[in-house]
Amino acid sequence: MANTTSSLSAPSLLPTEPSRRAALVTTAAVGAVGAAACAIPLISTFQPSERAKAAGAPVEADISGMVPGDLRRVEWRGNPVWIVRRTPEMLESLKKTEPHVLDPDSSKPYQFAMPDYAKNQARSIKPEYLVVVGICSHLGCSPSDKFTPGAQPSLPEDWQGGFLCPCHGSTFDMAGRVFKNKPANANLDVPPHTYLSDTRLLIGEDKKA
Repeated sequence: MANTTSSLSAPSLLPTEPSRRAALVTTAAVGAVGAAACAIPLISTFQPSERAKAAGAPVEADISGMVPGDLRRVEWRGNPVWIVRRTPEMLESLKKTEPHVLDPDSSKPYQFAMPDYAKNQARSIKPEYLVVVGICSHLGCSPSDKFTPGAQPSLPEDWQGGFLCPCHGSTFDMAGRVFKNKPANANLDVPPHTYLSDTRLLIGEDKKA
């Protein structure tokens, strides 16, 4: 019987041209995704410093139109900064609160280096204006303004006006000085600041740009 040769050839193990192109495209796409995944953490390492730089930049505050007794709020470094235009009565009350506050001369360590112009009874460059960071030194709550003198809920009968932290009852006078025997153990911070004019205040720098 004569030998016969099968007409069927063995299947090729080599990829066809279309499948080879598809494999190359897939590999390139996976590589691009991997490169992007590696690049994202690298790029993100630069972002905090840029945000920190922006957050730490000085800010200008417009104090025009403020009348005695007004409070104006601005933000600096992510913190609320209060600007209070004090009345003559508010300034006079500081003499009465002096014996009852914990740190009358602001000599304790503070988050921001206490400027020399804050180491006085009014804690300010211009006695009429108080500039403080509105963050309680106890647990970081934000006190409420309680400028009206006299007995009120959570306040003593001889209250002279100032600030009350509703979280744990710490009280501060009209210069942001904390009263004795309260949870907070330091005065409200006074940020570095300067007057660019009679109506513009620069918070974050001590000297005019």
